[in-house]
Amino acid sequence: MKNIEQLQDDPPLRAVRAFEAFARLGSVTRAGAELDITPSAISHQLQLLESFVQTPLTLRQGRTLVLTDEGRDYYRSISAAFSVLRSATGIVRSRMAPRQVSISLIPLFGMGWFIPRLSGFLAANEDVDVNVLYANHRNYHSDASDLSIRFGASDWPGYTRTKLLSGEVVPVCSPAFLAKHGPIKRAADLAGLPLVHDEDRATWGAWLHRYGVTNVGHAGHVNPAIGPLFEDGQLTLSAARAGMGVALLREPLIARELASGELVKLLDAPLDDGRDYYLCTRSGTELPDGARRLAEWIQEEMKRGEAGS
Repeated sequence: MKNIEQLQDDPPLRAVRAFEAFARLGSVTRAGAELDITPSAISHQLQLLESFVQTPLTLRQGRTLVLTDEGRDYYRSISAAFSVLRSATGIVRSRMAPRQVSISLIPLFGMGWFIPRLSGFLAANEDVDVNVLYANHRNYHSDASDLSIRFGASDWPGYTRTKLLSGEVVPVCSPAFLAKHGPIKRAADLAGLPLVHDEDRATWGAWLHRYGVTNVGHAGHVNPAIGPLFEDGQLTLSAARAGMGVALLREPLIARELASGELVKLLDAPLDDGRDYYLCTRSGTELPDGARRLAEWIQEEMKRGEAGS
């Protein structure tokens, strides 16, 4: 009975913190230095946590302490929570300075659209400092930023949202890939070619169906269920640039790569996958002046891009 009650209790937070530091840094010594405690204290906290969860999270290989499979799974689960804690704490601290504006976004939008344009906003708003954070959690329940750029089907209770970018994706690849596997003039030419997948494998299947490639899954033809799967668009973009295969990506977010020739748009064959980019703010909360200006600038920049396309 005691064990059951123990499992129902909250975990020992000091021990969880020590485990997270060890798993992230890969060293008892470095974890101790970060938390300003001794390595032996870190080891003690790890043992305490293992006793609580009743399974080994670490094992010793020679003189080195490493994670078990259960330890790796546990770290993946708690690392997101620690990321939220650090982000939220940083935002609260930054609000002591009225110049600070925080915005969270996913990497592809940040690197492909936001950051290349941000200097223009900062030049026109020298009294505002912008803190850019990763939105690591697709359910977005823990977002504490002033503004957030979200990707999905717009189902976020408690938030006001403005659509920024549609869900249209197009097939792209690297010039080297095209030289090796081309020419590609129609959808059927993708038969047998490597595909790379962004977040799920369903989008390629929908694109192939949309453009009449129905003989999928057979020998010598496209099989949308295989090929490497990447967690987000930035990783998918890197894979396409590296020549791993054909990817489905949004043109406005890869404009630099298309203009420079790093990527080639294969076909004028878009597919709306039903997931869009939105600018979101918390409902019923008045934005600080700097955040309001940044939100207005983002919308104007997006409209300017649409008018120029």
